[in-house]
Amino acid sequence: MPLYELIDGIKINVYSNDHLPPHIHALYNEYEAVVSITDKKVIRGLLPIPQLKKVKEIITGNEDDLLALFKALNPQIKNL
Repeated sequence: MPLYELIDGIKINVYSNDHLPPHIHALYNEYEAVVSITDKKVIRGLLPIPQLKKVKEIITGNEDDLLALFKALNPQIKNL
């Protein structure tokens, strides 16, 4: 089950039983992108440029909290 927040129409999900690298899933209308928390690169998917910029801003302002959440939801992953 994901934990999520809705910011400016962008749904930010962090899933349990997920995979490395630590990342978020960002959904906006019919778009979805998986974005690395540590380097803010798109791993998979696509978002419109304004929403991708907003997602990167969200990560930048909340990197420690997002990493802690990813670790808490994914205790099966060692050495994060």
